[in-house]
Amino acid sequence: MNRTMMHGKIHRARVTQADLNYVGSITIDADILDAVDILPNEKVAIVNNNNGARLETYVIAGERGSGVICLNGAAARLVQVGDIVIIMNYVQLTTEEARLHHPKVAVLNEHNQIVEMIEEKEATIIL
Repeated sequence: MNRTMMHGKIHRARVTQADLNYVGSITIDADILDAVDILPNEKVAIVNNNNGARLETYVIAGERGSGVICLNGAAARLVQVGDIVIIMNYVQLTTEEARLHHPKVAVLNEHNQIVEMIEEKEATIIL
């Protein structure tokens, strides 16, 4: 059996841009992507803390050190510049792998700079 587990999370990112006319996706500063092990073109889930919207899209790497968090295409209708979002990716793991898995969480400040890295403890799975 496989389990879907959170792998990386960008916590409290501030939306810097919303581009309705782009061909869809989310652009994220490449330094932030590296910190949480999210790859370009990878599927991510996004939760908007300001309005409760939830969506899925794929990632485009943005300029390193820029702090860019830009929702593109139709997703741009679900955010406003300045909204706070949580961005997550997931992995499929066996139960044995899941017990040892350590997700990476980057907590950002209001300038989308990483202020804390959290490596979540092993999952507690009660069988």
